[in-house]
Amino acid sequence: MIALPVKDLQALFNGQFIQGATNFSVKQALHYQQLDSVRRYALVFLRKSEEVDWKRLAQLTPLVIVSDKAEEELRKAPASITILHVKNMHRAFWQFVDYYRELFTIPVVALTGTCGKTTTKEMIRHILLGDWPVQATVSSINEPRQSLNYLTMVDQQTKAAVFELGLGNLGNIKHQCLIYKPTIGIITNIGVHHLDGCKSLQGYIQAKAEIVEGIQENGTLIMNADDDNSKKISLAAFKGKVVTFSVKKNANFKASNIQYVTGGMRFSLTAQKERFDCFVPGYGEHQVYNALAAFAATTEMGFPLRKAIAKLRTFKNMERHLQFSKGVAGSTIIDDTWTNNPTSIEAALKVLEAVGKGKKRIVILGDIKRLGKYERQYHREIGSLIAKQSIDTLITIGKSAKEIAIQAKADGTKAAVHSFTDVTGVMELLRKMLTQNSIVLIKGPMSSRSMIDFASELKGNNKSGGV
Repeated sequence: MIALPVKDLQALFNGQFIQGATNFSVKQALHYQQLDSVRRYALVFLRKSEEVDWKRLAQLTPLVIVSDKAEEELRKAPASITILHVKNMHRAFWQFVDYYRELFTIPVVALTGTCGKTTTKEMIRHILLGDWPVQATVSSINEPRQSLNYLTMVDQQTKAAVFELGLGNLGNIKHQCLIYKPTIGIITNIGVHHLDGCKSLQGYIQAKAEIVEGIQENGTLIMNADDDNSKKISLAAFKGKVVTFSVKKNANFKASNIQYVTGGMRFSLTAQKERFDCFVPGYGEHQVYNALAAFAATTEMGFPLRKAIAKLRTFKNMERHLQFSKGVAGSTIIDDTWTNNPTSIEAALKVLEAVGKGKKRIVILGDIKRLGKYERQYHREIGSLIAKQSIDTLITIGKSAKEIAIQAKADGTKAAVHSFTDVTGVMELLRKMLTQNSIVLIKGPMSSRSMIDFASELKGNNKSGGV
């Protein structure tokens, strides 16, 4: 964080100085709910409704509390704590956000999408690192409450920032964009997810569309030209630049001649009126889409495209993202337990179809979370999709996932179908069928520790491999 003198903050907030020292600078800013992360020299926003542990805060001084609690209550705090009283803490928070964001003029990328956003973000980060100091969200930790922390991790050395946007409800992306003020926005794709919070697919699309309004004036929106739901977003009011990527039609970044090769995907890229030979580690057409979005973003940021292509060749695919390993009895395990939704299941099945020819194919599917009242409908739709696949065995784990099995059998799947309430007994079944000629795809929600551990057991802690 760029160090900010306490006296400057007092002027910014036009706050009343209650007590404490003012001859230091803050080097961290966060909400009181994040008390476990508070360090010395912090700026802490404290709401009037929050109960506060003054003794604990006193152990972390010097720090500054900005609060709209009653002045009488604030004066009960230990004298070592610097306190600024403001009329409206919500207003003070946004004053600080706007002030801090205006301290730097760098490319700021914000990403959303049902699938691929974490991988795309990591690809962009990988391309830039070594040449540009870059700040990015960590893994898939993208909740809106983390946004202030990520913003203030940008400092004088940062040359670019890449932020993944979390979504649980309408308004989440709008809130994060107000903090990050992205110059570049990316929508990787829009499938089906978070219907419990967004109420319907249309509500979910509307929530994703908030990124369009959140991009700064004269900014750039990068979109998947092949994604039907993304096309439902109105761009009538968008005044910036639109950049598209595609594997099916003409676009600013177009991939063709896509091939599965050892360790990843090879393809031809047409962009900037030139043609490039590309390779991206990780299997699946969806991985090509991720690479295209990353190339589009880094190009818009001013990074040379040829160099980006070369650097992406050394990208290390993320763990539990269609991660290949040798497993029990010499089988091949595809661990895709990072997330579980209809879009990612379809993508994983395409990979299994491509790499599993001539092998005994086994698919293990867990519950799909966050579908709200549409839970049964979409599990049944996955069952119908499974019935069309050339697989030998389907195993479902979980009460909701059983609907997949029921529908697959109703649609005439030729696979042997087994349903389990939990992972108990699944390994005993698999040990009877796994051989060197078996390939197992396992997908489950990241919230299911048991399925993640089960995937690890299947892999026997072996290192990742290829096909």
